[in-house]
Amino acid sequence: MTSLFDEPAEPGGEAVDPGAPLAVRMRPRSLDEVVGQAHLLGPRSPLRRLVEADEPMSLVLYGPPGTGKTTLAHVISLATRRQFVQLSALDAGVKEVRAVISGAKRELTYAGRRTVLFIDEVHRFSKTQQDSLLSAVEDRIVSLVAATTENPFFSVVSPLLSRSLVLALQPLSDDDVRAVLRRALTDERGLAGAVTLGAEAEEHLVRVASGDARKALTALESGAGAAVAAGAAEIDLPTLETAVAQAAVRYDRQGDMHYDVASALIKSIRGSDVDAALHYLARMVVAGEDPRFIARRLVISASEDIGMADPTALQTAVAAAEAVALIGMPEGHFPLAHAVVHLATAPKSNAVTVAIGESVADVRAGLGGPVPAGLRDAHYAGAKKLGHGRTYVYPHDAPEGIVPQQYPPDALVGRDYYRPTSRGAEAGIGARLGKLRAILRRTR
Repeated sequence: MTSLFDEPAEPGGEAVDPGAPLAVRMRPRSLDEVVGQAHLLGPRSPLRRLVEADEPMSLVLYGPPGTGKTTLAHVISLATRRQFVQLSALDAGVKEVRAVISGAKRELTYAGRRTVLFIDEVHRFSKTQQDSLLSAVEDRIVSLVAATTENPFFSVVSPLLSRSLVLALQPLSDDDVRAVLRRALTDERGLAGAVTLGAEAEEHLVRVASGDARKALTALESGAGAAVAAGAAEIDLPTLETAVAQAAVRYDRQGDMHYDVASALIKSIRGSDVDAALHYLARMVVAGEDPRFIARRLVISASEDIGMADPTALQTAVAAAEAVALIGMPEGHFPLAHAVVHLATAPKSNAVTVAIGESVADVRAGLGGPVPAGLRDAHYAGAKKLGHGRTYVYPHDAPEGIVPQQYPPDALVGRDYYRPTSRGAEAGIGARLGKLRAILRRTR
């Protein structure tokens, strides 16, 4: 836990540890130095009001790593005239939270100064730990600034959300990342012109950063160290690639990114973009996603989005799921890719999905009624006396294997749930279905 009890330093007056990581040394000292997040930094934005007008409010900052959540809290610590206290959800519990709240009450009572409480990775707090903040936030004893990489509507308790303003931070644009890199190259707090950055190397850094300023600065620092060690004045692409072997895949199996990438995979299959689908499959595989989860999604997709347009799609998806269970990973990604390619390139139809959806809706709406007497079970003693099965005609006895008789309850006679498309195998099914319905309803 860290606390800022004295008046905060003016921007530019903060001492910088020259041994700190580059990303720490280059942390902005004022809102005007923050790169990106223009949608949150306007003249009347909540952040501006909190920092400049000293308004009491609580914020939940939500966004991917490296987008500036901790930076914004740091700027608040420098600019606000309140006491600033920081907790990390990794090592703080209810005891620490209550201690901060008690200190905040004393500070408000005896010094007339409010407290800003910054909690990093608030999604790691249990429900009990989050609940312990409620009264202090509601009574404005503290202004909470909570940071999370996970969707707060999944990971933060509703009472705390209702008392806070949720601000979504976006990944930095490529131009934002370039601005961060170029500032770090020349700024006295950064590399102070010790090396330059080649154009190809800069593009590589922007690409591997994927909107994460901290990742970009960490990679730049590594590349600069390699260049200086080699006696070079420029960080070129080969030097940078040696220093930064691989870009980390941004994927949180426990957070909303897990659902976002899975959603993108299924929507790419539905949209018949096989290349995009393979990309999202690769992201899930490389990140160590449970292959059973991927396989289950593919089985659902085969019925939901393809259905009878290609009846073999479900067979392939089920076979892929069984193959993964049989051989495991990493080889299991081959049958998964096999299924993704089949599903993405197959003709699409949601006619099965619509049919079962409408059927369920009618049942829930009370449309039904008695099963026709001819279809009722006639195998038990006394069934025939009740008329069960008396009018039933056995279809196999008919030349075409189908006879005109009523199958649905009276309330649903003539209702068409399954309406095949003209795509793929459903074109033929549709033609046959028309003939079947004409025979079945001949006497109606």
